[in-house]
Order: sequence, then structure tokens, then C-alpha cells
Amino acid sequence: MKLALLSVTDKTGIVEFAKGLEKNGYQVISTGGTYKILIKNGVNVLTVEYLTGSKEILNGRVKTLNPIIHGGILYKRDNMNHQQTIDEMGISAIDLVCVNLYQFENAVKKNLEEDLIIEEIDIGGPTMIRAAAKNFNDVLIVTDKEDYNIVLDKLESGSITNDFRKYLAGKAFNIIARYDQAISNYFNPTNNTINLEYIKDLSYGENPHQQASLFKKSNDASLMDMEQLNGKAMSYNNYNDVFAAMEILHDFKDEEYFAVAIKHGTICCAAAGNAILDAYLKSYKNDPISIFGGIVAFNSKVDLATATELNKIFLEIIVAPDYDHDALEVLRTKKNVRVMRYKDLNYSYSYSYKDLDGYYLKQSRDLDLINNIEVATKTKPNNEMLEDMLFGMKVVKNIKSNGIAIVKNKEVLAICGGQTARVFAIQDALLNYKDKDYNGAILASDAFFPFQDSVEMAHKAGIKGIVQPGGSKNDQDSINYCDQNDLPMVLTGIRHFKH
Repeated sequence: MKLALLSVTDKTGIVEFAKGLEKNGYQVISTGGTYKILIKNGVNVLTVEYLTGSKEILNGRVKTLNPIIHGGILYKRDNMNHQQTIDEMGISAIDLVCVNLYQFENAVKKNLEEDLIIEEIDIGGPTMIRAAAKNFNDVLIVTDKEDYNIVLDKLESGSITNDFRKYLAGKAFNIIARYDQAISNYFNPTNNTINLEYIKDLSYGENPHQQASLFKKSNDASLMDMEQLNGKAMSYNNYNDVFAAMEILHDFKDEEYFAVAIKHGTICCAAAGNAILDAYLKSYKNDPISIFGGIVAFNSKVDLATATELNKIFLEIIVAPDYDHDALEVLRTKKNVRVMRYKDLNYSYSYSYKDLDGYYLKQSRDLDLINNIEVATKTKPNNEMLEDMLFGMKVVKNIKSNGIAIVKNKEVLAICGGQTARVFAIQDALLNYKDKDYNGAILASDAFFPFQDSVEMAHKAGIKGIVQPGGSKNDQDSINYCDQNDLPMVLTGIRHFKH
């Protein structure tokens, strides 16, 4: 009779898997908690101690670290010397190993005392996984509960191939690598490695001729944790656009109602309102051209009235924390529109990474909006101006540099980013949105003005206030111009370059 060794921390589906193995001619052996749940549910299971003749020791630190176990897993069935050793020692072949590991990362997340975290470093589990994966030609290694039914079906049909064995081994080595990386990151957090889990292949990358896949760093929560409620599969560009939306939603999570539209990874319009529909309509009217074919994201639940308005135009994606039932039914009438429901607006990782063809840049996230509000001019902003200044800085910090945003009453009237000169950003914004009334508006800039020409151009367009980080050796020139024209200028002390 073939032997299957089962030792899992996550017991989901393990009873059904064990019973399926029994039906396919396996004798199940197990350890500790896994043994208890199997025996309780009627599985004819043997203890590892029965096989090895040795009790577990050191409060369970040593259970499966035994030549009987690892000899049964590692010996090559077509090697006569191996077979002779196995026969002489009376070792039984172990033909299937099913293991998942102690939950080390969960212990770290819970901020347990270090002694308790250390006890969640699995020794026997990774050793068995590595051994079985190394000997994949003779041993099936199962590390993912999602594979339980697949394995059983293939055993039942006799369709276990060498390619399938190798596939399972690949998953196993990936799990071990990520597990060891998580432990390494705990002991050495300043030089942590990037711990990636493969999720799925995507239809293509930024362009149809490019291959693409989706990965996730470790098992931690993410801004991008969300449920797809409708529509086609998400593409590479879709994920990029959604992340751009989630970044700005994070900065506006304390606004009661906020809507933003994203096109090609950048903000095209955004607004706050007294209801979610009001926020969307204000956002839409300020750029009905760019929003077409883009994505719209909200910081609060979408109701029926808003869903009805959204359905009037072509959109790729709609993102929100939730949807009223009737709103979701309306959105589902367009079968291709991707409707996404996100879980949280908090970052799980305080650092971001950028790939430079094998080199990686790592930096802390740009989470602080201002250092200190300093009114640099004789003319002081009123409370409404200050609110628009803060609103504008939240917007402009989320677009590519050089960038500016012109806002009024918490609406983005004009926006432009990714320019090679700041004055070009203002020129393009005023040109692209030339029919707007900028009287009383605020101009927000992600970095200082190197010359007064930008401030002069804004003033001539009717803009009545400026907010910027400051820090240029020519700051005083811009301040003097504002003083001469009764414009308030506020310095925030924090630059928001985004490359």
C-alpha cells in the first residue's frame, strides 16, 4: 500500500483530501493536530511515531526529522543502491507528501512576543517539502489546498504525468523560497528581499506584443485587494490604472464624498461633493472628453442614481468600496465593464520598489502632504482658499512631475503633469481647458517655481491663490509678484515629485 504523509497547519479541506487518498489506495500517516482531526473524522490514519518508532521531542520541535521519514521520501526508486539501503533499514516508501507551514507571517503581523514568533519558524515542514520536491519523479508534493481535488482527480483517472509532478514541485520550491524570505525580512528588515507570489498570467502587457503576469508581494493585505463583480478580465493597463485610482483615494479617504477619473494612469478629473452623485457629476463636467474610456473611482458606496449616470458613457472600470444592490444590477447591464469592490484604503507596505532591469530602487512612500503651512505673502488666504489649497495638493501629489492642478470649490478645473518644465504644465493646462472660468481658483504645484513666469501666467488667467512647496532660490521673486497683485501664496515645505 502506498503511503501519504499529511502534516498541515491550515486544515481546510484536509479531511476530504485524506479520504480521497484512501479511496485511491493510500495509507495516510500524520502528525499532531492533523492526526487528531483526521482520526476524529473517520480517516484510518497512522501516527508518524508508529512509522519511526520515535516519539516527537522538544515540545514538537522535532517530529518528522528522522531517517525513516526522509529516507522514505528521498530514495530514488530506480537506484539499486538506494533500494538496498531502504530494504536493509526497513524503510517504507512515502509516495505523497502534503504539507503547509506554520504561519510565521501571521505571527509577525499580530506583533507577538519574539519568543512566540520564533516558535512559528517551521523546520520539519520545509524539510519535508524540499525533500519531496527534490524527488518529484517518485513523490507527489502537495502544498496548496487548491490542488487537492486536482490531485485526486488525476489519481482516480491515472493521469499523473511527469510534467504535473514537476509543476507541483515548482510550486513547492516557490513556497519555501517565500517562507524563507519572510523570515529573513523579520531578522533583517533594512535589507529585506522582495517576496513575490505568482497570481496569474495576463492577456498581454502595456501593448499586445508584450507578455505580462500578475504577482503579489507575500500574503499581506494590499490596497489592491478587491473583488471583481462584473466585466472582462483585468489587463496589465487596467491594474496600473486602478492602482493610480487607489493612491488618490487613499489621500481622500477622509473626504465624505469624492470621485476621481483616471486615464492612462493619470488623473483627468476629480471632485468632492455633498453626495456621491454630486461628486461624480462635478468631476465629469470638468473633463467629459478624457473620462471617456477611462476608469472612475469613489471613496464611498455607489447608489442607483450614480450607477445610472455612469452607464451613460463608455467606461473601462468602476471602483468603489461597495454598491447598492440595484446600483450593481444597473452596472451589470454592461457585461464588459469591470466593476471592482475594494476592501481598504490603507497601505500595507511603507515602501515601494521600481525595477531597473535587475536593479531595484526602494523608497518610503510619499505619505505626508505638508510639513508646515507658511503664508509667504502679505495677502492671507481665507478658509475656503485654504481648503482648496489642501485639496489641490492632494491631487497634484498623485500626478507625474512636473505637475500642476487648478482647483475651485474642491473641483479640479484643469490638470497637467509629466512636463519637462513647470511653465509648460501651466501653459498646457490653460490651453487644454481654455473654456474654464478660473476667477477665484487655486493653483497647486508639486514643486517650487524656478521663476515668476508661472505665477504671472496663473494670475493673468484669473487664479487668485497659489500653493507650492517652496525651496527655490528664486522663491522671493514669485512672492514679490504675488504681493504686488494681492495673491496669497502658501508654502508647504514638502515637494511631491513623482517620476
